Amino acid sequence: MAKAKRMYGCTECGATYPKWAGQCGDCGVWNTLVETLIEADAPGKGRAGWAGDQAELKTLAQVSVEEIPRFPTQSSELDRVLGGGLVDGSVVLIGGDPGIGKSTILLQTLCNMAQHLPALYVTGEESQQQVAMRARRLELPQDKLKVMTETCIETILTVARREKPRVMVIDSIQTIFTEQLQSAPGGVAQVRESAALLVRYAKQSGTAIFLVGHVTKEGSLAGPRVLEHMVDTVLYFEGESDGRLRMLRAVKNRFGAVNELGVFGMTDRGLKEVSNPSAIFLNRAQEAVSGSVVMATWEGSRPMLIEVQALVDTSHLGNPRRVTVGLDQNRLAMLLAVLHRHGGIPTHDQDVFLNVVGGVKVLETASDLALMAAIISSLRNRPLEHGLLVFGEIGLSGEIRPVPSGQERLKEAAKHGFKRAIVPKANAPRETLPGLQVIAVTRLEEALDALFE
Repeated sequence: MAKAKRMYGCTECGATYPKWAGQCGDCGVWNTLVETLIEADAPGKGRAGWAGDQAELKTLAQVSVEEIPRFPTQSSELDRVLGGGLVDGSVVLIGGDPGIGKSTILLQTLCNMAQHLPALYVTGEESQQQVAMRARRLELPQDKLKVMTETCIETILTVARREKPRVMVIDSIQTIFTEQLQSAPGGVAQVRESAALLVRYAKQSGTAIFLVGHVTKEGSLAGPRVLEHMVDTVLYFEGESDGRLRMLRAVKNRFGAVNELGVFGMTDRGLKEVSNPSAIFLNRAQEAVSGSVVMATWEGSRPMLIEVQALVDTSHLGNPRRVTVGLDQNRLAMLLAVLHRHGGIPTHDQDVFLNVVGGVKVLETASDLALMAAIISSLRNRPLEHGLLVFGEIGLSGEIRPVPSGQERLKEAAKHGFKRAIVPKANAPRETLPGLQVIAVTRLEEALDALFE
């Protein structure tokens, strides 16, 4: 085997140097040289990747387009986020805040999968005793899952080649190191090289691998950005660590849809699947209150009904506050300007607070009309009816624009017993939905009249 050579590469321009220096000589940027590994080629032989020594050339017509076989993870919500199940040789990166449930869901998944196929759980943060204690506390089957405490990637791969697991968990990638580098575990070079070795092993052996990743203070995955490009799927846990609900969202998936959302509830027996999240998010007060409205948001491949709350109060500050939780704050500022220009309702002397109940993050523009309805309801102190559903995008000229999958959103509302819906005209159903009155609007003025008729 050819001996690897340690070099120092610039993260800005890519230049390499044999020794570390404070400043890159090519681009002039300071503190950008990090240790990297360059494998020297053997005489007469190039460096081979996981595809083999020689790549096979085919035309697109010759490539097989059969559906990729998948195997279930014994969790329907996790299968939904992954696109229908695990794919042989895939690498999945899971990130989230400390205590959000990353290790819990993976331990639950592997304990259940180990009953049907070989599985290996590698932990670099906990001892085997700690993992066993958690499994007993969660009342999981423990007789088939194999557990190993190790942080050296060479040792891990040696054991994996001997045991030949079908699925493997590395918890976490920031604790793993390779002996070919001198830097400490968790560094940019160590994380990148360790992940590269795991990806190569997964593609060669067909083993599905889960990687647990730490997050930074800003909430993004720690380590080099290239880590997210190396793996096949990136999942993020959303929700508060002290809350009851956890949302698992796919932000990258080579084998399925992105932005797919799985909902779990944290209990004393671990994470439990929430098959009907709309019923959880719609646990509203019995009496109608001002500033509350229900909207239909689209998450991945399914609609969800969630409650949006607004509080508008007289401001005693020179600059009124605009606070949003689970929503885009810049979008709120734009909607307030449209409300003043085309609705004739000023809010320049009002504090506006918006919240999405349940900790869900809503980033799509279909929430515009619902936010407007909640703001006006709170400003006028006039409650909206309980059986009302609102969704639609609002343009800068006051027009109500259609949103994708409008028919499926209305069917979800009808299934949960909603009586009235205010939607864009282009999203009006072709056939009457039983028990649901649909009011189609094209302008903001029409929507305001329909809200308080």
